[in-house]
Amino acid sequence: AMKYNNFLLHHLSVYYMLMACFYNSLTGVFAKLLGAQISSLEVVLFRNLPGLLILLYKIKARPRIARFANKGGHPFTLAFRGIIGILGLMVFFYNIANISLGEAFTFQKTAPIWTAIIAYFTLGEKFGAMGWFSVCLGFAGIVLVIQPQFGLQPSDIFGILSGLFAAMALTSVRGLRKYYSSDTIILSALLAGTLMPAALMIAAEFIDAPALSFMLCKFKIPNAQGWLFAVLLGLLGLFYQTYVTKAYAATRKAGIVATISYADIIFSTLFGLLLGDALPGFMALSGMALIIVAGALVANRK
Repeated sequence: AMKYNNFLLHHLSVYYMLMACFYNSLTGVFAKLLGAQISSLEVVLFRNLPGLLILLYKIKARPRIARFANKGGHPFTLAFRGIIGILGLMVFFYNIANISLGEAFTFQKTAPIWTAIIAYFTLGEKFGAMGWFSVCLGFAGIVLVIQPQFGLQPSDIFGILSGLFAAMALTSVRGLRKYYSSDTIILSALLAGTLMPAALMIAAEFIDAPALSFMLCKFKIPNAQGWLFAVLLGLLGLFYQTYVTKAYAATRKAGIVATISYADIIFSTLFGLLLGDALPGFMALSGMALIIVAGALVANRK
């Protein structure tokens, strides 16, 4: 037991990230089950509402002086982070409902590749030959997953957008950290994730636009099983956030933790098979593997 405990202590960040991936994949499972009853928009609402309520309670419970430590001054960037993050979740949950769980997660996990490109162009980060090789490898993986010779599906476009929007949200967080506390940044995302879906569902009562049906959906009350899935979705989302935070806090080598984060592609593919997803073909599996390798190289580049 002592040897096991020593091993665990030395690899705590890896353990935390594996737990985060497990919970994230389970979030995908319940999003898929819930997506059979209600719209992706409503799934986003249920994913964010418990976190918002718990965070507000935690902030209120703190002494007034310790609630926030913000320099402030960038409210539009803060709002942008919230909105773009939620748009990313909307297209991600749409894909979870419409394609295999493993492929939906693979698309979203292209975010680090997009982040590297955005950081190069907007933050002036250096990008060596290995960086560009990683990006090319990632795009080759995307092509293999999409297989465009069979025509682009809405899920392919939404998949690319889920990774791109997540990357834009992550890049904006890097800029916001200098001006806002992590609680403020998380609160802005959770507020957007609750208020935006609510506003769009209200708008859907008055606007009939079939072309925007994934964004303008009327609120539909889930059945008893659906409510259970909704509660589990919210709780698992919180567990995921908690363990991701712990993983990065417990390591000095963020690249290793970021590499381990690709385990949720494997977990979600296995969970998807249990839910009845077909096993992705050889080309798609090869593409998924390339995206994992590319993401690992991006995460560990010097």
